Amino acid sequence: MSNKFSHMDKNHNFRLQEEIFSIARNDGKKLVDVLSCFGKTFDELIYERSYDEIWEGGKPPTLDKFRRKKHNIPFVSFFTGCGGLDIGFEASGYSHIAGFEINQDFCETVRKNKPYWNIIGPPGPTGDVSRTDEVVERLERYVPKKFEGIFVGGPPCQPFSVASNQRFSKKGKNFKRIGFKHKKNGNLLYDYLNIVKYFRPKCFLIENVMGLRDLDDGKNFAQAIVDIEMAGYYMHNPMVLNACDYGVPQYRERLFIVGTRIDRDVKIPYTSKVKYGAGSVLDSSVNKFDNTETRVHKLDSVVRYVRLNYGQRDLQGRIDRLSPNKPSKTVVAGGLSGGGRSHLHPEIPRTLSVRECARLQSFPDDYSFCGSTARQFTQVGNAVPPVLAAQIGNSLAKSVFRLT
Repeated sequence: MSNKFSHMDKNHNFRLQEEIFSIARNDGKKLVDVLSCFGKTFDELIYERSYDEIWEGGKPPTLDKFRRKKHNIPFVSFFTGCGGLDIGFEASGYSHIAGFEINQDFCETVRKNKPYWNIIGPPGPTGDVSRTDEVVERLERYVPKKFEGIFVGGPPCQPFSVASNQRFSKKGKNFKRIGFKHKKNGNLLYDYLNIVKYFRPKCFLIENVMGLRDLDDGKNFAQAIVDIEMAGYYMHNPMVLNACDYGVPQYRERLFIVGTRIDRDVKIPYTSKVKYGAGSVLDSSVNKFDNTETRVHKLDSVVRYVRLNYGQRDLQGRIDRLSPNKPSKTVVAGGLSGGGRSHLHPEIPRTLSVRECARLQSFPDDYSFCGSTARQFTQVGNAVPPVLAAQIGNSLAKSVFRLT
């Protein structure tokens, strides 16, 4: 964090830490309780090698850098999640018309942060994009056919994701990478495109993992593209963008597909000259903000963690210590229970909080997440980084809508 230990300080603190570990082990007590007896918290623990690397490259750009004067191009989002794509587009000048989201916790997050937005989802309407007739009926209240704005959406990616299924056997019941064969989520892309064909927006955007394009040798994806082209859309070459190339301190590669009702040359955002390390946003305390709860680790886990070097993986827990001088590994949709895991802090032998993950995703610190901690992690891990979304929005405003 902001406290940089001298060599003597580190040695002293590490010896005290080892003493605490020994007491907890010998007395059979929880580590958190022994730490409390010493007036310590998890955040005061250190690695065997701490602060050997320091990020000195400055702060990454915030959403404010990409804000543009409101041009009021209207947009509608589908699979809104916690609103990462939406707040990026709003920052780049677009006018939010409606957002469809099926999960109530996610809806509450967006409503809390953007109370003036029209979020269609529980506890009222379902927000279920697969119910296309309901979506069309409700959306007709807000947008006309031949809509002169943009539709944006990222259908749930788990059926197409490699990362979300690495732990499971292809033959096992937990394996979910079955793509378009997924009973519901595998068809949501088609549902979304059917809504596009009905309202005919000037432009639409699809965001997903690369598996959407590559699964099943690309046959289903190619068919979806042919269908939408036959409906009169120009489909542009899919863009594979890595968030770390756009000022986000995280390796996060995603597929972006753009269709336009008119033939326009869609531009890719300019890349950043700097790749920001995780230490650029994890070098100061987040405790004055919301969503800062951290996992209470067991002694055996922490004892393993403290031996890790920067970038090294704990093989037993399959969890990585981040390096302050490199972008974070991809933030995943995990949680405290029943939802995976986050990475290890570069300088504190514990997993990251929701707020710390949100920083790696480029969310503003005052953007709060609702629901259980596990579901907060899910929201953050599923989101498009707002800083990247804003740059995509700016590029589309210039190349498709011809704004200067």
